[in-house]
Order: sequence, then C-alpha cells, then structure tokens
Amino acid sequence: MTEYLSPFAADLVGFAGSFFIVAAFAYSNLTTQMNVLWFNVANFLGAALLAISLTVNFNLPTMVLEVVWMAIALFGIVKALMRRPADAGAAK
Repeated sequence: MTEYLSPFAADLVGFAGSFFIVAAFAYSNLTTQMNVLWFNVANFLGAALLAISLTVNFNLPTMVLEVVWMAIALFGIVKALMRRPADAGAAK
C-alpha cells in the first residue's frame, strides 16, 4: 500500500479514522437512545481507516487492535441488521 499512499496521506486517513472512533464514543455517551447500527458502522469505518494508515506507518500492536476492533464492530453490525426486521414487524 505504501506505493499508493504517501506518509502524509496516510496520516490524513488515520486522522479521519480517529475522528470516526472518537465521534462514535462521544455519541454513545451523549445520546439517550443509541442507534447501535450507526455506532458500529462508525467504529468499523474508523478502525478500517486507521488500519489503512498503518500499512504505511506500521505498528503491529496497533494493527492487531484495529483488526480486533473491526471484528467486534462487524459483529455488532450483523447483530443490528438481523434485529431490524424483527423490530419492524413488532412495531406493526
């Protein structure tokens, strides 16, 4: 990936990823009724962007953290999507 992304661009991508994760964390603490799908999508996107930036500025422990973060967020996304049709049917 380093041939496609300069170190400066990798930093920008990493900052964007950090923004999504911090925004999701702030949202989870500020809202009274959390949208679990949005929360997990924001976390997944943030971790993915940070992982992309780590392909240029590699750090193994942080890469492992981002992969685990993405896996947990993906689990949450699937769980939220599987619950949605049941919730919609119960509302009728």
